Amino acid sequence: MFFRKKTPPTTDIGYDPETQYPAIRSSICTGEKVAGFKNKKDGRFTEVMLIRSPEDEERFKKQYNVSELPVEY
Repeated sequence: MFFRKKTPPTTDIGYDPETQYPAIRSSICTGEKVAGFKNKKDGRFTEVMLIRSPEDEERFKKQYNVSELPVEY
């Protein structure tokens, strides 16, 4: 067959505060929110987790030891 097996997303995201900053990317149309890290140099966003509730946001902050998360549209 031509279908490949999907690989699960990695949970070990290398967060480097020197080159990245944490942020939430929010869709203007659907309101979907994704937490992740944005590269300071080239602006590339690395998605880490879907934010469905305030509890998800707090869990992301605890997991990566982050105090604030700016929202980008």
